[in-house]
Amino acid sequence: MNLVMILAPGFEELEAIGTADVLARLGITVTFAGLDSIKTTGSHSFTIAAHHKLADLSVSDYDGVILPGGLPGSTNLLESDLVIRWIKDMHINGKITAAICAAPIVLAKAGVLTDNRFTMYPGFDSYLGNLHYTDALAEREGNVVTGKGPGAVFAFAAKIAEAAGLGSKVDELYRGMFVQL
Repeated sequence: MNLVMILAPGFEELEAIGTADVLARLGITVTFAGLDSIKTTGSHSFTIAAHHKLADLSVSDYDGVILPGGLPGSTNLLESDLVIRWIKDMHINGKITAAICAAPIVLAKAGVLTDNRFTMYPGFDSYLGNLHYTDALAEREGNVVTGKGPGAVFAFAAKIAEAAGLGSKVDELYRGMFVQL
């Protein structure tokens, strides 16, 4: 299983690194792709070196895409035609499309949330009309996964693992990490 996580300037560092770390412990490869460049600075001034620039990658090489939230990271993702194309292509092909915090606004723009329950950082849902917003830490409907915010990283990663068919391994991993959901 190979997932790509797109880092846009102003991304939420904990959501990116925490989610990728949990998934890596489950044997999932997470490739970081910088939206504008290899080095991307998050919303708390930490700079992460991505593996590649998004424009240099092919959607067909990945089993899903993850969008960390943060501001202005989420709006930078939202304004990228390339990101919207990636989300649409992943979703149409039944691949994992995941977003946390404010980033589900990108899934909504790409037309992914129309029939799905979802969660996100409280308040941003009001911009999305009459979609099926919940207040859960994380939601999964098929291959669409959403998370509420930084404190929901473990619940979010667990739902991505479920979508990847590895849900049965999460409890054991979290016991060893002392994570309680």
